[in-house]
Amino acid sequence: MHLNSASTAAGRMRHNRAMSDSVVARHVAFDWGGVFTVGTFDGRSTQNVAERGGLPVERIRDSYFRHVRQLEVGAWTLEQFWDVMVQETGVTLPYPEFEALYLGSILDNPAMYHTLAVLPGHVRVGLLSNNYPVVSDHLRADSRFARFDALVFSNELGHKKPAPEAFAALEAAMGVPAAQVAFVDDVQENIDAARAAGFHGLLYHHEHHAAFERELAGWLSPGLSG
Repeated sequence: MHLNSASTAAGRMRHNRAMSDSVVARHVAFDWGGVFTVGTFDGRSTQNVAERGGLPVERIRDSYFRHVRQLEVGAWTLEQFWDVMVQETGVTLPYPEFEALYLGSILDNPAMYHTLAVLPGHVRVGLLSNNYPVVSDHLRADSRFARFDALVFSNELGHKKPAPEAFAALEAAMGVPAAQVAFVDDVQENIDAARAAGFHGLLYHHEHHAAFERELAGWLSPGLSG
């Protein structure tokens, strides 16, 4: 009786070990704006520039959004971008003041930074962001970003989401197949592109963070999800 019980327990252990070995590791990658920030960085930055310069926000946004792609693909420096905006809008803010105002327009989403911090150590973590010179450097220097295993910024890559090249670069930087990675973004178009590239897409909104955490936990540990 005792030998049979021991044999059964050993068999269970071998079965559980085999099941564990057969589970494919899962990982996660994130967008930045609208995920690690609340709302849109571009909306806040243009509003802040308009208020500081005493100009209609529509005038600032017209110039900003016409040229922001040059920043996103790394064709212009942030100073070149600002020079064009000064010429087009008449804003008189010196570049150093603009840069400080620009970086100061980042509004963190604390809930997502907490989620990042408590991810299990075996989970690889990536970032794919349509971003800008200076801002990407600012983020890379943030101690919280040390948790990321891969940082892919459009301004350094030369391609922005939803281009396939952006997701191919993310997969390469992650070092694991796209099928093993959930991609988190607040824009449906980018989720669709991620899924087309083989990633598991998770659409995010900061007002539903708790539901997102449950969904992410279910993805990362499918055998443990309820």
